[in-house]
Amino acid sequence: MQHQDASSTVAERVAAPAQPQAGGALDPWRLVRTDRNPARDAHFESLFALANGHLGVRGGLEEAPSPSQASFLGGVWERTPIEYHERFPGFARHTDTRLPVVDGTRIGLTLDGQPVELDKGELLAFEQSLELRDGRLRRHTTWRSPTGASVEIQAERIVPWHTHGLLCLRYRIRSIDYRGPIALDSCLATGVTATGQGDDPRIGVRVDGGLSLTHRLADLARASVGQATQASGIRLACVQGHRLPDAALAFDTASTDDNGARQRYTAELTPGDSVTLEKYVAYAWNEPGDDTPHTSLLERAEAELAQALEQPFEQHLARQASACAGFWQTVDLAIDGDPATEQALRVNLFHLRQSTAPGGHASAAAKSLTGEGYEGHYFWDAEAFVLPSLACTAPALARGMLAYRVRMLDRARAHAREMNHARGALYPWRTIGGDECSAYFPSGSAQYHINAAIAFALKLYVDATDDTSLLLDGGAEMLFETARIWLQAGSYSQRRGQAFCIFQVTGPDEYTALVDNNHYTNRMAQQHLRHAASVADWLASEHPAEHARVAAAIGLTSGEPGEWRRAADAMYLPVDEQLGIFPQDDAFLEKPRLPESLRSDTQHNPLLLRLHPLTIYRYQVCKQADVLQAFVLAGADIDLASKRRNFDYYEGVTVHDSTLSASTFGIVAAEVGYDYKAWHYFQDALRVDLDDSHGNTAHGVHLAAMGGSWLGLVWGFGGFRNVDGTPTFAPSLPTAWRGYRFGLQWRGRQIRVTVTSGGVEYRLIDGAPLEIRHRGRPVILQADHETVMPLSGKAALPRPFKGVIFDLDGVIADTAVVHHAAWKKLAGEIGLPFDDSIGERLKGVDRRASLEILLEKAARPYSEAEKEALATRKNDYYRQQIERFGPDNLLPGARDAVASVRRAGLKTALASASRNAPLLLERLGIAELFDYVVDAARIARPKPDPEIFLAAAAGLELMPADCLGVEDAAAGIASIRAAGMTALGIGQAEALADADRLLPDIAAFDLGQLTT
Repeated sequence: MQHQDASSTVAERVAAPAQPQAGGALDPWRLVRTDRNPARDAHFESLFALANGHLGVRGGLEEAPSPSQASFLGGVWERTPIEYHERFPGFARHTDTRLPVVDGTRIGLTLDGQPVELDKGELLAFEQSLELRDGRLRRHTTWRSPTGASVEIQAERIVPWHTHGLLCLRYRIRSIDYRGPIALDSCLATGVTATGQGDDPRIGVRVDGGLSLTHRLADLARASVGQATQASGIRLACVQGHRLPDAALAFDTASTDDNGARQRYTAELTPGDSVTLEKYVAYAWNEPGDDTPHTSLLERAEAELAQALEQPFEQHLARQASACAGFWQTVDLAIDGDPATEQALRVNLFHLRQSTAPGGHASAAAKSLTGEGYEGHYFWDAEAFVLPSLACTAPALARGMLAYRVRMLDRARAHAREMNHARGALYPWRTIGGDECSAYFPSGSAQYHINAAIAFALKLYVDATDDTSLLLDGGAEMLFETARIWLQAGSYSQRRGQAFCIFQVTGPDEYTALVDNNHYTNRMAQQHLRHAASVADWLASEHPAEHARVAAAIGLTSGEPGEWRRAADAMYLPVDEQLGIFPQDDAFLEKPRLPESLRSDTQHNPLLLRLHPLTIYRYQVCKQADVLQAFVLAGADIDLASKRRNFDYYEGVTVHDSTLSASTFGIVAAEVGYDYKAWHYFQDALRVDLDDSHGNTAHGVHLAAMGGSWLGLVWGFGGFRNVDGTPTFAPSLPTAWRGYRFGLQWRGRQIRVTVTSGGVEYRLIDGAPLEIRHRGRPVILQADHETVMPLSGKAALPRPFKGVIFDLDGVIADTAVVHHAAWKKLAGEIGLPFDDSIGERLKGVDRRASLEILLEKAARPYSEAEKEALATRKNDYYRQQIERFGPDNLLPGARDAVASVRRAGLKTALASASRNAPLLLERLGIAELFDYVVDAARIARPKPDPEIFLAAAAGLELMPADCLGVEDAAAGIASIRAAGMTALGIGQAEALADADRLLPDIAAFDLGQLTT
């Protein structure tokens, strides 16, 4: 359905971003700090950091820098040897660590000869804010000195996106009641060192060498500093200059020392007077192997500074605001009814945008340019979490990330030789300069899946932009070289029917290392090999000269693409017969689960900081999403039922010690219809840094989690997938929102997707007509037209079942009231409390377990003999009542429901916690409708343990995955889900949130509607 009149579109019914209101309503365009707690400085310095992909500046205060205030250049790092007591072939020989460089944020303030220290005196007002509309950090401070004089400080800064290495600041001081001299000391500070030393591998390691001071100069016009690394061959120059909008402020002196350079400006203030200093800091640096002298670097920095000084701060700010406006126009984000979530998404997207730059000189570091965490290294999450967000919101930056990988292809080839691969390229697990920096190969170099992540990102980028030039500019060569590794890491197994198996690798779950047939790795390799073969065919057909050049350069034979396809088609991707899930690897399901004694920790520290790796490896425990990650990146051909069963199983063994995990679980939860879980996982990923939920935001933001939050919105709730180059959507609406909107770019078009309870509106903002799909249905978008589609509820249960297993109490007959009365009578006789909340806990629980619940508040312990006697007494009360039961006691529609299953040719079973189930079926007159009955007498463990439903499936001679379980109690739903079956809930949503589908009562049971 299309409409010409845009005045009544669904998009307009999504609230515009909230603005500041009376009473302090949250503005999603601003992140504001009003407390001045020094213990939180490092956290906010990361959140308030500004960057442009080359330069990153943490958000500290100008006149009161904390020890963790620092600036970083993505291209400045030091190389440190890795020392082993025992070194083996192929071990990483050195690590690269990004270093804090000279920091230009410092402006010391002196009143009447006394330095202003905000922690002394009285802070009358304080607000620091990240202004997301224009990419600016602002601060307003009112401070009273120990002597009683009050001043107001206003500071602003930007790191312009259109430059390489420029920092712009505006610093204004106004006197409230102070009279006397002031001095502003504008500094280039070099005394900054990384703070992340210690035992936490997420933060930092020992650095040999580091930056030394090679040059320092300060005079009336300029102050400059030069630095150089001792091992990596990197040099940098930093120069600062100033604009003085107020004639009252004048140059005073300049000086240098071992901590850098300083220029002092002075003025006289009277109450009401103010002075403003505009400060500009420019950086230039070389790359390793580039012999550019310091004098040339200084000239480059001075040229950029001179250009910056030609314009006042307001013009720089206007240009930055214009760049931000273009980005936000593409993002096109709004959340109706939840400004806090919209704010968090905007903060995360802002950091994504500023994390990298076009040109191919760098990628997106795990902590961006906001801190020293992870040494500034690039990992697989750059391609798996960050680039997918940028490909649709800032494609030039995504291209730059891939161009960086192409530029490092020779280093990846060298790493492959280190790993004894005769040909091909293997990208390092963690790197800056292109070499492997992981000293612990089981959770580092063994993660071959980084090759597949890069291949995935390349395909997504080309599909999203139609920019095939990247394939011609080295992308195809990179794709072929990385694909070659799989045929060397794996082989065809005679014991598995010539299936292609990949051995001794580590998947995303770093708590399970060096395994055979990691499901994620195998599935991603399969996708990688097929894509490489397809691109080889395309290149040969469309660009034969380029194909010939690449083939000659890397020795690509005409038969290799066929070998890749053969391995992909034969890839070993087994399904466990008992559980109906994908084993994470060959041995994972054989291991015991991690004991609670090892899992629990009052400090909530991740396992990797508490347990020896071998201890972790011996248990069935996941650090993060692994199998589920395959569903997100390569799951187009996997049915929803399989995804649901795997979600259910792996959720129970995943501790989410990685910030990458929550977004993946949330996306899969949304896809399989677990709306409640999708929402909570989305919130976990969304607020990793705002809430510092992992305790290390002080060392930099978690860029991949930030990318994951956008994926959670667009891929999760929006249901976006790239299916053969066509954007496909299957949106859902979280109950917490009235609606939401997001935008994305696809092949030069701008698409807006708006979701409300009234439907889903797709709008092509500009560009040629484009085909998309809504829940598999083709939709042609045209500019200036909106297409509104229905917002579907839960989908049909996704399989043709072979059997249905019914609970008894509350599903077939309302015996719960009889149980309730019997337990209440017993409780009264022995003087124990009994109310509806206790009665609810007893639902679906067997007799002995119910007795234990009843006795929780007993004043004395009961012996086993006494317990047995009490259970028998309760059962006697119960049997007295059910002896009078007959067909009239069946719940309405119960007989028809069971009979309809039989008529459809499916098997039926009963799984009841009651030992009286066979008697009840006889009394109710429906015993002949069931092929198999399991009651509490046949099992050892009560619900929510899956034993009773597994026993029922076994009695029907069916796989659990082929069965539908029907229950009215939360414990029963949990039992069904744990058994690997689909769960149909009968009753209220509040108590049965984990059911796959919900009916108000058994009378609504319609097998045809459930499965079509």
